[in-house]
Amino acid sequence: MESLLIRGAEIMDPSCGRDETADILISQNKIEAVGKNLSCETAREVDAAGLIAAPGLVDLHVHLRDPGFPKKEDLFSGCRAAAAGGVTSLMCMPNTSPVTDNPETVRYILSKAETADARVYVAAAITRGLHSAELCSLKLLKEAGAVALSDDGRPVVNTALMAQAMRKAPSLGLKVMAHCEDLYLSEGGKVNEGEISAALHVPGVPAAAEDCATAREIALAAAYNVPVHICHVSTKTAVALIRDAKRRGVPVTAETAPHYFCLTQEELRKKDADYRMSPPLRTETDRLAVVAGLADGTIDIIATDHAPHTPAEKSDFLGAPNGVIGMETSLAAGITFLVGQHHFSMMKLLDLMSTAPAKLLGIPAGTLAPGAAADLVLFDPAEEWVVYKNHLHGKSRNAVFKGRKLTGRVKMTVCGGRIVYHDENYGG
Repeated sequence: MESLLIRGAEIMDPSCGRDETADILISQNKIEAVGKNLSCETAREVDAAGLIAAPGLVDLHVHLRDPGFPKKEDLFSGCRAAAAGGVTSLMCMPNTSPVTDNPETVRYILSKAETADARVYVAAAITRGLHSAELCSLKLLKEAGAVALSDDGRPVVNTALMAQAMRKAPSLGLKVMAHCEDLYLSEGGKVNEGEISAALHVPGVPAAAEDCATAREIALAAAYNVPVHICHVSTKTAVALIRDAKRRGVPVTAETAPHYFCLTQEELRKKDADYRMSPPLRTETDRLAVVAGLADGTIDIIATDHAPHTPAEKSDFLGAPNGVIGMETSLAAGITFLVGQHHFSMMKLLDLMSTAPAKLLGIPAGTLAPGAAADLVLFDPAEEWVVYKNHLHGKSRNAVFKGRKLTGRVKMTVCGGRIVYHDENYGG
């Protein structure tokens, strides 16, 4: 593998607070040096003037649909989409077919991922078949290579089983990730309950469905003094519950997705199922609360909840499955709606999308320190571009930012020292 010398980039590394214009030398799959006026006669030089070089993004909430749903996505197409968005590490969720509730499926995913364009980590299921009736063999899942546990796609309905998982996971070095939804409250709902559901005459999902489940997970974490990670936060009350829990010292962390800090339920007036996901798009008040939660540290991480579905599935507004793709647009969405609107700095955005999730999972990522794996993204923070869904790199087209102009364009992604994405309009 050839060495790379990236020249003249603005290096932004949240792991150490570095922000300076310098060079990066990559050799033998590692970052060999970071500094000014580096040289290497045998390296391929990349002119990065005007670009930001940052640690590769870490997306800890992705549905690769592999095994079982190759028409939606597969591991290789999902990782191509990741690379095009600057994502070099991702964690896939267990609602596959078969469910990732056994060591064989964990090993299948990890083996297949060895030649993909991003590093793949596995969140295995908490309960067998995602049925909330029997706890999986957590130790065997860990030994097979899983780094986290979740029934995402569904909540763990049985509180006793959730408590058991949360209490067992720390000793195994596993993170428990909670899909917070009260299925009795959300049953039959298609969009956020309120003005839009009434106007469309469709059943709604009340904010209470997320809020009640969030409160349960926080209560378990507090009662047993064990950590829990709250997935895809979308309501003002969930943000307030997490903020209060952190003030009380409860070991809770949280994530949200770009669609929750960028968009609202008003999008549903289009009757386009690409804007339906779980939890649903909420109100402007909720959106602003999510932004405030990111700004003040209540919400620790931005993840995409990338959830591909075929165009045929998404053609029926009411019958379509929930989910939206997002890895190719997540960085630009953060730049456009958070940094561009002066909610916080670019460095903080990169921390939320790279260093913080890497630390949470305990994986070797999120840094440009010499000796670290050569995983990085080069992007133009000022370039404007329109999201054309047919130009995206995954198999599915249910892109929530389709047709929108965003700011911030990935120009090159390097994973393990290998260029896995190169914008065709970037000479580099």
